[in-house]
Amino acid sequence: MIPLKDNIPTRQVPIVTLVIIGLNSYVYLKEFLLGPLASQRFIFYYGLIPCGMTGACQVAGRAFSSELTLFTSMFVHAGFFHFAGNMLYLWIFGNNVEDSMGRGRFTIFYLLSGLGAAVAQILPDPASRVPMVGASGAISGVLGAYLLLFPRARVLTLIPLGFFTQVAEIPAVIVLGFWIVVQLFNGLLTFNFQGGGVAWFAHIGGFAVGILLVGLFKRRTVPWGWQRRRV
Repeated sequence: MIPLKDNIPTRQVPIVTLVIIGLNSYVYLKEFLLGPLASQRFIFYYGLIPCGMTGACQVAGRAFSSELTLFTSMFVHAGFFHFAGNMLYLWIFGNNVEDSMGRGRFTIFYLLSGLGAAVAQILPDPASRVPMVGASGAISGVLGAYLLLFPRARVLTLIPLGFFTQVAEIPAVIVLGFWIVVQLFNGLLTFNFQGGGVAWFAHIGGFAVGILLVGLFKRRTVPWGWQRRRV
């Protein structure tokens, strides 16, 4: 299922969401213009390498500490579809979460979700030398917050059906529930697999952090999803 838009309007322009999308777009364009070989070095330079964080290996050729890559890795992507998919999810769900928290709190919430996602990816394989990149972990936190704040929202969704596609409005609880089930299923399948690919545990960890932190960061006047009328 590919979400296209939701039916929850925002009260303010989502400045932080737009800035994050702009930063990711700038970094991706810069990476793309480097060409295939140089872009791989770019990913290695700015990506989060688990063994470098845990001390299981030495990472040379960087002008800054491994700790800083906890943040730089959130703005680097491994390809166009990786980048475009993340930005689509951030735009659809991030604007409403930002509206519910305010710009300052949303910024901190987003970064903490990304940090939690990184930790969740490192723990299963602390000796991994594969760079972790992408905004997926932080965005997963946004999805977790959205699920608790707007579970009854309607999400216009593209549903691939073999050679055909169907567009339908689906409750957010189903769209995001399906999403996290996919992450859990794939995470279990790849638990003992070492190599490149999707950082499933980062998605799971970010989603969990979002659920845990949303109550601390949302405005007090913003109701929980179960307190809202159906939309």
